Amino acid sequence: MNHTASQFETSDRALTGILDALPADAWSTPSPCEGWSVADVVGHLVSTQRDFLGTHGVDLGPAPDVLPDPAAAWRGHARRVAGALADDAVPATGFEGFFGPTTVGAAFEQFYVWDMVVHRWDIATAVGADPGLTAAELDRIEAGADSFGPALYMDGICRPAVDVPEDADRATRLLARLGRTV
Repeated sequence: MNHTASQFETSDRALTGILDALPADAWSTPSPCEGWSVADVVGHLVSTQRDFLGTHGVDLGPAPDVLPDPAAAWRGHARRVAGALADDAVPATGFEGFFGPTTVGAAFEQFYVWDMVVHRWDIATAVGADPGLTAAELDRIEAGADSFGPALYMDGICRPAVDVPEDADRATRLLARLGRTV
């Protein structure tokens, strides 16, 4: 398994675990993402990944309908993404990205897998569940935020950082950097 497929699989496993544990009434719960419900966050993950891969020649087939069952829609989407990323040619495809020359794999890991980790926190926090962020995932969040520079705060990415107490734990500090509060 190539690195991008492996990183996606690891993040998908944790995200799917959270989604599969949600009761039916949780999907309409407001998320920390202003104006989005928990189901909207899932829809965002599906649509942004589909858009990115689609613009780089990857056909994931028909888009799943997220509204009736967001967890099932995510599982179906994730299976298609995993299948596409398993083809070593997909992650190796080069293109001119926002930050310069890159590959589909590098961009997918840098932003889309990063987005899965951050939004797992959003979903879990919305419903009062433990997002279960590991030290490696906190490293990913930090590296991603560092790599985006000022672009991190462009419209539609993250809100401005919020203040937290000096003695806040690492996760709280990192998520506050992304405009999120616990």
